Amino acid sequence: MNKKTLPPCPVAIVLQLIGNKWKILIIRDLLCGVRRFGQLQKSVGCSQKVLTDNLRELEENKLLKRKVYPEVPPRVEYSLSPLGQTLDPLLKEMAKWGEYYRSLV
Repeated sequence: MNKKTLPPCPVAIVLQLIGNKWKILIIRDLLCGVRRFGQLQKSVGCSQKVLTDNLRELEENKLLKRKVYPEVPPRVEYSLSPLGQTLDPLLKEMAKWGEYYRSLV
């Protein structure tokens, strides 16, 4: 995504970047620290292809970092970039609102 393709509304920008359930869950897990692919797949509960596609998009948008270790078999670790870590307050507020909603129903 580049400046020319960004929507004019700031909320729409956020939704475009992290607006599907898989990306939110990936970010939630990475806020707790570094994770490997298998750990994310087990926690998030999506298929390998869906996880791969979402990780790739998050990396392209500079929200996460992918570190490949030169080992056999290859080891890959994912973590949030400094920009991705700025989403922490947003996810905390979403969690708070989710708890509030749960208390009403």
